[in-house]
Formats: sequence, C-alpha cells, structure tokens
Amino acid sequence: MSHPLPSLRHLLSGKIVFLLAIILSSCARMGQPDGGWYDDTPPRIVHTSPRDKAVGVKERKITIAFDEFIKLEDATSNVVVSPPQLEMPEIKAAGKKIVVELKDTLKENTTYTIDFSDAITDNNEGNPMGNYTYSFSTGEQIDTLEVSGHVLEAENLEPVKGILVGLYDDLTDTAFATKPMTRVARTDGSGRFVIKGVAPGNYRIYALKDMDADYVFSQKGEMVAFSHDTFSPSCKPDIRQDTIWRDELRIDSIARVPYMHFYPDDIVLRAFTAPQTDRYLLKTERNDERKIGMYFSYGNDSLPEVRGLDFDAEGAFVVETTEKKDTVFYWLKDTSLVNKDTLQMEIKYLMTDSTGALVNKLDTVDMFPKLPYEKRQKLLQDEIEKWEKARDKAKKKGEPYDSIMPVKNMVPKIGIPSMMAPDRNVMIEVPVPLARLDTAAIHLYSKHDTLWYRSQTELSDVPGKLRFYELRAEWRPGVEYSLEIDSAAFEDIYGTVSGPIKQGLRVGSMDEYCSLVVNLSGISDTLDVIVQILTTSGNVVKQSKASAGVVEFYYLQPGKYYLSAFVDRNGNGVWDTGDYTKGLQPEEVYYNPKEVECKPKWDLTTSWNLTAVPLTRQKPSSIVKQKPDKEKKLRNRNADRAREKGIEYKPQ
Repeated sequence: MSHPLPSLRHLLSGKIVFLLAIILSSCARMGQPDGGWYDDTPPRIVHTSPRDKAVGVKERKITIAFDEFIKLEDATSNVVVSPPQLEMPEIKAAGKKIVVELKDTLKENTTYTIDFSDAITDNNEGNPMGNYTYSFSTGEQIDTLEVSGHVLEAENLEPVKGILVGLYDDLTDTAFATKPMTRVARTDGSGRFVIKGVAPGNYRIYALKDMDADYVFSQKGEMVAFSHDTFSPSCKPDIRQDTIWRDELRIDSIARVPYMHFYPDDIVLRAFTAPQTDRYLLKTERNDERKIGMYFSYGNDSLPEVRGLDFDAEGAFVVETTEKKDTVFYWLKDTSLVNKDTLQMEIKYLMTDSTGALVNKLDTVDMFPKLPYEKRQKLLQDEIEKWEKARDKAKKKGEPYDSIMPVKNMVPKIGIPSMMAPDRNVMIEVPVPLARLDTAAIHLYSKHDTLWYRSQTELSDVPGKLRFYELRAEWRPGVEYSLEIDSAAFEDIYGTVSGPIKQGLRVGSMDEYCSLVVNLSGISDTLDVIVQILTTSGNVVKQSKASAGVVEFYYLQPGKYYLSAFVDRNGNGVWDTGDYTKGLQPEEVYYNPKEVECKPKWDLTTSWNLTAVPLTRQKPSSIVKQKPDKEKKLRNRNADRAREKGIEYKPQ
C-alpha cells in the first residue's frame, strides 16, 4: 500500500512543534526540576568609576558596575556616606549598576566612604554580596583607619539600632552642638557600628538620633550619647581563626587568617534622652463631665490658677495631680456645675519662653463634656425604663421585686493578689475623691484553727495619689484573712457611698517562698546601688538597696529570675537619665547574664561582680527586645543538591 508524501506545510508544522517542545523544556529546566545546579554566586564588581580607593578625585558621580543584575535594599537606611552629606545624595540601582551622586561640594584632602553594608544582592536569587564599602580621596592619600564599638540604651542596655555615631577632631565641648560630625556610621540591630576612612589624629565620639538630619545635636528631644574621653585610632597586623563549614552541620577546617586589627574596637556609648524640661500646655479636656484635665509637657509645684468666667471657681474643685505634677485634674464638687455643658475658664500657668525661662501664661478655654447633659439624661432615662420593665415583669410573675430603683454604690478596687507575701500590703483605689472615710467600718479577721479573730489594721493615704489608700497589718505567713468593709465606709464628693465588701485573702507560708542574698563587687562600696529582681520577661518584681555590698530579698515566689542594678548617684531611689548640656552622664546600669533559680524553702546566696562582663554581653538574650539583624547568607543549595546526588560539590 502506498502513502501520500507529507506536504511541506505538515513538515514545517512538525518541526515548529518539535522546536517549541525543546524551548518549553529548556524554559522548564530554569527552575531546576531535573536536579541541575543553582546560581549561588553573589554579585561581583567588574568596574567602578572613579576606581575604588582612587586619589585626587574631583567628580561627585560614582558608578559601580556588576557582573549581573542587582538589587539595592532600602538605600536611605542602609547606605551611609561619610563625611556626612547635608544634602541627601541620590543613590540609584538600575540593571547591573549602582549610581551615586553626591550633592554637597567635595571637601579638599578628604577620604570619602560609601558604606553599602549588606544591602546589595543579585536580582534573581537574592545572593548577598556581603558588606561592601567604596572609598575615594580628594587628596593624595586614602585614610584607612577604623573605629568600632556599640551603642546601648543607658536605662536597660538594649542595643540601639539605626542611631548615628560620629567622630569629632574638634575636641571642644561645644562642637557636638555647633558643627556637623566629621565622620559617621549607623548602628545595626546589635547596636554595633564601624566608622571607616578615619585619618590619624585625636578624636571624641558621640551618638545621635538625628531627627532633623543636620548631624548636630540641635534638639532637646534627640537621643544622644557622649564621652569626654579622647582617643587616637591605630592598627596592627593580627591573626583570627575562621571556621570553614563543609555543610550546615560539619566543620571542614579552621583556618588562621591574617588581617589588620583596628583600634579602638570596644567603644561603648550609653544613649539617653534628656528629660523634657520645657513646660507648655499640651491639652485640656473634659472627657468625664465631673472633672477637667490639664496636661503639661513637664510638671511644676506651682499649679495652674483657675478663674471661672461664667461660674464661681472659688472652692469649686478638688485638685488631683499625678506624681510628677505634669497632669492636673480639677474635680467639680458642685453637681450643678457638672450638669453645665459649657464651663468658661481663665487659666494662669507657668510656661517656658524662647529664652528658657518660666513665665506666666494666661489662656481662656471653654470646657465641653464628651457627653452633653441632654444625652446623659437620655441614657439615664433608658436605664430607668429598663429597670421598670424588669420590675413589672417580676411583679406579674409574682416574683420578689424592688419598689424603688436601687441606687448605684461606689465600687472601690481592692488590690489583693491570689497569694499575698507577708511584706506586702493591700491597696484600695476609689473612683472619685472622697468626702468622708470611716476607718472604724473597716475590719480585718484572721483565721486560727477554725476560729476567726479580729486583727489590727491601719489605713493611710498614699503620698502623691489622691484616690489611693494602703491597708497595713501584721500579715502572718500561712494565715487566712477576711477583709470586711461595712456599707457607707467610703463616701465621695457627690454623696455616693460604697456598699458592703467582703473579700478573703491568704498569706503564703514560709515554705512557699525563698530568699536571695546577693554579694556585690566590682564597684566602690561607697556608691549607692539598687538591685532589682526581674522576671524572665524582664519585668521588675522587687528592688532593694545594697548595704555594705550586700542586698537581701525575702518572700520571693519560686521561679527563675534575672538581676539588674543601677548606681543611685543622687539617692532618690529611681534611675535618672543624663543631660549633655550639664555634662551629666546617665546613672550606670548593669545586668547579671546568669539566670537565678529560686526554689521553695531555699535560702540562696549568689555573688555578682557588676563589671566582670562587658556591658555589651551583660543583658541576657532572652530579655533583649532589640534582636540582631538577620544575617544574609549564601544558601549553598548546591551542596544540598550534591548530597542528594551522592557526589562531591566544589564551589566555583
């Protein structure tokens, strides 16, 4: 049997289909489904203009060319140009190039560095190039010295990320506040910085959260760190050990690698924000119709004077302040004023003028409640109608009911933990300032065997807190107590009284607690040191002042803890920040890197040398909130592929 010859069209069609199949197959292999090799090679620089480390450079445009398409991650945050540029450089990544255009005029005889950190990766696979710094000089030589260290938050030794660190060759105390920094760097997620391209000489070093990008400490709210010490950068040859990994689990070898070691490399700056002492009125509000709130940027013992324009302010208020007196509440005693939708007032208060002096300021304000009187009355009527419906429903069913709507009682907050330590007291908070307090209506009973006995108590005001009271008693370990408060023991300024209160509490037995004694060393015994017990979340549980280098803690709940301490130089019992304008450093803070485990019935003694471990390694990693930046690594997927194939892989 004969077959007709295929037409030319059919032949061409078949070849096209075959070629398409090959192309599609080739395209499919780009994802390596057949077990081929991956592109694990980082980008390489093939050309720079001007050349890297060139001297006598006059042009401000820099071009860096690579052997493949690249990406530059967040140039604004990751790329640092030094000396600092007052006009932001233009940094662009396109295709296989990075182009940097400096806008500031180049300084004579100066080394410029452009630190890209690890922000450069290839475009397709994301292979990191690693840390890269380009440099050139406008003079006849390149400065190559480096200075490095860490910036920590002074209050808690947290690494400070992204803060500017700069050198000054002007060693006067005024340079930081009047001149831009000479050379700069930014800290990474570990708080570490490296300032490159430093010339020989004497320097001071500072850190600055530069809010206005002028490289000068010019705003009081900027976080800063400073040191009056001077240093001269240097270097010498050294040897380091580099671990070469065969894969993620096995070490191939450890190589001794010569390198140039730059000094100083252990600078530690403690950053702080100076207290805001400029005083001005932030806002006034009347969210609660019963009180007027005034919020200031800073407190003052001299409280505002209030004069009513449409009411008599004489004796109209009960005044409540916060501990720092930066917030003042004026409770309206007269319900007729509470019901007024507008209160016109003239307030006279102290504020800081342009010279920094406190002067009297006079303002006129209209205070409106969040809910107008008519709206509040409507809500009250809705509540009455709801109660009446419930009463009528109970009446029809023959169930017991109240003929008069019950009056709402004041409800104090009684602060009693589930198990109270013998060295604690009961805190009572009332929602509104009191007009009357009947201490005879407060009873405390203790249980011995099966019988209850009256225990002595003492109720006292809490200094600086108008609506807080502390109930003291001789709390005995392992004893059960009952706190019982009669009706109307508390009456607020509006005549609302408290209802009956009965609340039980138990004081833990000695067998349920442990004690801890800490022997301190490493600093002078003449300094006042306050030691704090921290939970594994970093929260303060207890604190106590050391005496003759020893601090004692009793009635600790069993568990795992950390220790921190600060030097209380002014003896006020709290940590105080620094002040650059006064040359005042923040009070020193220390952490014990070791965990302390307390067990029931244990009396534990531990020793702590506050300065034995460098500050950068003191704070336990489990309570450090600012975690290190995730290191960009080559994925080395070809090594995994080689293991799958059972062959040896040698990187190119």
